[in-house]
Amino acid sequence: MAGAEEMNKYRSPLVSRYASKEMSYNFSDKKKFITWRKLWIFLAKAEKALGLPITDAQIAEMESHAEDIDFAMAAEEERKLRHDVMAHVHTFAHCCPTAAPIIHLGATSCYVGDNTDLIALRDGFNILLPKLARVIDRLANFAEEYADLPTLGFTHFQPPQLTTVGKQACLWLQDLMMDVRNLERARDDLRFRGVKGTTGTQASFLQLFQGDHDKVEELDKMLTEMAGFKKAYLVTGQTYNCKVDIDCMSTLASLGASVQKICTDIRLLANLKEIEEPFEKEQIGSSAMPYKRNPMRAERCCSLARHLIALMDDPLQTASVQWLERTLDDSANRRISLPESFLTADIILSTLQNITEGLVVYPKVIERHIRHELPFMATENIIMAIVKAGGNRQECHEKIRVLSQEAAAVVKQEGGDNDLLARIQRDPYFAPILGQLDALLDPKTFIGRAPQQVKKFLAEEVRPLLEPYKANMDVKVELVL
Repeated sequence: MAGAEEMNKYRSPLVSRYASKEMSYNFSDKKKFITWRKLWIFLAKAEKALGLPITDAQIAEMESHAEDIDFAMAAEEERKLRHDVMAHVHTFAHCCPTAAPIIHLGATSCYVGDNTDLIALRDGFNILLPKLARVIDRLANFAEEYADLPTLGFTHFQPPQLTTVGKQACLWLQDLMMDVRNLERARDDLRFRGVKGTTGTQASFLQLFQGDHDKVEELDKMLTEMAGFKKAYLVTGQTYNCKVDIDCMSTLASLGASVQKICTDIRLLANLKEIEEPFEKEQIGSSAMPYKRNPMRAERCCSLARHLIALMDDPLQTASVQWLERTLDDSANRRISLPESFLTADIILSTLQNITEGLVVYPKVIERHIRHELPFMATENIIMAIVKAGGNRQECHEKIRVLSQEAAAVVKQEGGDNDLLARIQRDPYFAPILGQLDALLDPKTFIGRAPQQVKKFLAEEVRPLLEPYKANMDVKVELVL
């Protein structure tokens, strides 16, 4: 709970209300500046290994103060210097007087700034992917449970034919599986910026190593490995290419689109009272209407997904307006847009996991809706049965067309139930097939291969995709309501 003083300031609800501790920490100042110090230590170790006059004592001193950050001093230094990196160089040097001469040796600000951002992006994906896998796992269990349950399918939000509840869930699953592949690819494509210097030419490091190109390349390689990356970008300007941010954030925006579609479907089905999100025993749906059960979790996902999709415009604009090797109009924007994208995606996935762990299905309501629509859907089957019994297709079609319109008038104009079946049963024309009507109107005969598709899809595509994430499957989420 925030103190009284904190209540006088704006606090982003992404952190104060919604996001997980791990994602909040991933973009925190503490992790950021600890990572800066680790990068300075990596640099000193690699430069020493390649022959620069740096001592073990200097490195040990830096390591002993890697997480010992005087944030008040750093803030005061930044106020005076108007430069965040140099403020932290001075702050680190203050507690490491022996190492002070070699901290940040040969580097430019983007050595710590950009490389730290790349680490945060990589770690952010590693936080999101197990959460996305858990959502898929819960939805897969749901799809398996309801693979055979007939329900109305909808095109244009009109019911043209039946499907199954499990098959509908598989459409959601397919979107999320594409998101897993997108996030994995974006993470695996990330490279380390390494040491590139002021305009990306590595001139300062070439000077440090007295023109030895091999040592400069080895320095880049060593630092890349220390930071846990397989590759570094071979060419950069002052910063890594801003299209990297586009690549990362586009995968998150695409995830947002998937989640908004899924949760909109759940909201529509909740309106039909066929499927509902979890509802706590003491939860209040409305301050005015005590009977209401609003789909507030799904609504939250849709609301945040809209923000996640909208954030995609930031990296597109930023990349398009960079001049030559770099302009600083990227910085303030990226401080906001990059963390917010990951924080928003994190919240969405936690909320969606909660939803998918507790989806409630009402088979009797679904069955009632099917009964209202199925007589219309069954007309083709009835026509075919009449033809098999020796009737004329065109004559039967006209009979059913007239009866269908009469039944539709009862439903739409009088607010009554669909009585097409009763009309068919009363008409002597259909006497030859009356004994077949129950079979012709069995919902399970209208779902095609939906159950088989569900089982095959789960076995061949969904479960194998989840295999790398099995160790994280049992994690529960604490949802802030």
